[in-house]
Amino acid sequence: MTTAPQPAEAPQPLWHPSADRISRAQVTRFHVWAAEHHGAPAPVPGDPAASYAALHRWSVEELERFWQAVTEWCRVRFTTPYQRVLADRGMPGAAWFPGATLNYAQHALRTAEDSARAAEPALLYVDETHEPQPVSWAELRRQVGSLAAELRRLGVRPGDRVSGYLPNIPQAVVALLATAAVGGVWTSCAPDFGARSVLDRFQQVEPVVLFAVDGYHYGGKRHQRTDVVAELRAQLPTLRAVVHIPLLGTEAPEGALEWSALTSADVEPVFEQVPFDHPLWVLYSSGTTGLPKAIVQSQGGILVEHLKQLTLHCDLGPGDRFFWYTSTGWMMWNFLVSGLLVGATTVLYDGSPGYPDTAAQWRVAERTGTTLFGTSAAYVMACRKADIHPGRDLDLSRIGCVATTGSPLPPDGFRWIHDEISADMWIASVSGGTDVCSCFAGAVPTLPVHIGELQAPCLGTDLQAWDAQGKPVTDEVGELVVAAPMPSMPVRFWNDPDGSRYRESYFEMYPGVWRHGDWITLTSRGSVIIHGRSDSTLNRQGVRMGSADIYEAVERLPEIRESLVIGVELPDGGYWMPLFVHLAPGAALDDALLEKIKRTIREQLSPRHVPDEVIQVEAVPHTLTGKRIEVPVKRLLQGTPLAKAVNPGSVDNPALLSFYEELGRRRTEA
Repeated sequence: MTTAPQPAEAPQPLWHPSADRISRAQVTRFHVWAAEHHGAPAPVPGDPAASYAALHRWSVEELERFWQAVTEWCRVRFTTPYQRVLADRGMPGAAWFPGATLNYAQHALRTAEDSARAAEPALLYVDETHEPQPVSWAELRRQVGSLAAELRRLGVRPGDRVSGYLPNIPQAVVALLATAAVGGVWTSCAPDFGARSVLDRFQQVEPVVLFAVDGYHYGGKRHQRTDVVAELRAQLPTLRAVVHIPLLGTEAPEGALEWSALTSADVEPVFEQVPFDHPLWVLYSSGTTGLPKAIVQSQGGILVEHLKQLTLHCDLGPGDRFFWYTSTGWMMWNFLVSGLLVGATTVLYDGSPGYPDTAAQWRVAERTGTTLFGTSAAYVMACRKADIHPGRDLDLSRIGCVATTGSPLPPDGFRWIHDEISADMWIASVSGGTDVCSCFAGAVPTLPVHIGELQAPCLGTDLQAWDAQGKPVTDEVGELVVAAPMPSMPVRFWNDPDGSRYRESYFEMYPGVWRHGDWITLTSRGSVIIHGRSDSTLNRQGVRMGSADIYEAVERLPEIRESLVIGVELPDGGYWMPLFVHLAPGAALDDALLEKIKRTIREQLSPRHVPDEVIQVEAVPHTLTGKRIEVPVKRLLQGTPLAKAVNPGSVDNPALLSFYEELGRRRTEA
């Protein structure tokens, strides 16, 4: 495979952690302890990079020792002890901690047992008024105890599914934790999802309880959802109860239960002790080409994976305030809630990311004293284009880390954070997936940050880049694979009794090895570069390039708001590569801009990847969680009818797709 173009900058770090930060980092202290108690290699004095590389190598070569060490370091409470850490290494089907019983919600609420901290905020809820509203640890525990008792009274038993049609509000956290406390299986969608999109997800898992709001606020406007909730009730025949949360102040519909009535009691929560692999929640793939995959992850697997990520990689603990801009329809919401596991205060923001202006998320961080600020790469780039100066205009001094995900953070995004937030800022671009509800690579508090790169593979994650022959490569583009099991890999897909859909999703190309569907480069310095989805790779004359490389170059141009590049294999053996551009206000796709776009790609990336056509569009279609839709658009351009190419309910603006369908039809008829 041909090596992708590398960033033009010499590999000089943008940021180095201070000696004090390195010594205080939890991963540093864990490393010393694991060397003493579990046979990990000793840290290399004065060389954090060599130390982390040695620790990572041990963590994947000695999976059982590593994960035993994580559970001890993070004080996982096994009500029943495990027989072995990893009884079966096969993928899919790895058997983690057989015999063990535990409860995720019990761990999420254990800070409330500390009388010195019970009155501190577990949650800080912020809406578009930007006024933080605290929920203490003691109050969160009380509400979970009350709601868990009511769920049991309603007949919810371990394994029953409980669904939420909810925004990012405290009630959603309470409902998730109460569901986990009784051993139920949580699943949620954001209220900006339409009825069809929600039903495509919830009908698969047949929930017995639905928590639903009457509407939500976004962009300064009220959005009613009572009609959608009525349709959900009508189309989900397994529901035994509907719980009404009056976010807009409307009366509960007939037959619905009132949230306040279910959460008013003062009772101790009872935590069902469930097997390690007992389902915790169901997450969903984007579902762009069919029904979304219903991905089941376990109580124990999520617990230990999130404890590892939040403690050793995010360096979070008591005293931290953890913010990530997300919705309940994206895995990052589940990850955000897990901040409670490490005693951090979780900041919930429900509202538009850009209301009343582009600086909204930074203003939330200022008002809440956020210490880890998580957002999307797209938001960072929007801030750069809007020419805002949050570090100058707001007090963001408590932020120690800015983390981004959703898509690769372009080099200009790194520079903007460094220049506009703080020159001494740990920038953590991370990459993982809904499929594992975690990160494969990203944040390491003891390592330098290089522009355009993720710091390193995560501990316990045997991340490799493989060529087409299944051979690992370094400093070359390859398929992202995980060659050993992770605890948070799905235990199964719902309604996939023989496991065929699960195997086809990840294990078809390399049997027994997880293939994720991304192009990556593992550098000889130990860092990681993400190039975009491998199933929408641009292959011109044998030179492969990820779409993310094109977007990074093109969207630096002030005239381009967003772009979409597609490589289409033609029946005659040819290859057509159009670039669709959504222009900034006032820009025109004239000859000068056309030449500017082509010159940018030619000079910064590759002459082979200059697009065959540049086509202006009114907007770029995305999934409901904000990712550009590439593969379905490719199918439309190849002449596939819209009904077969894409599930319109998975798209933020389905009307945009007819343009690509018509373009594909014209080309195939020509």
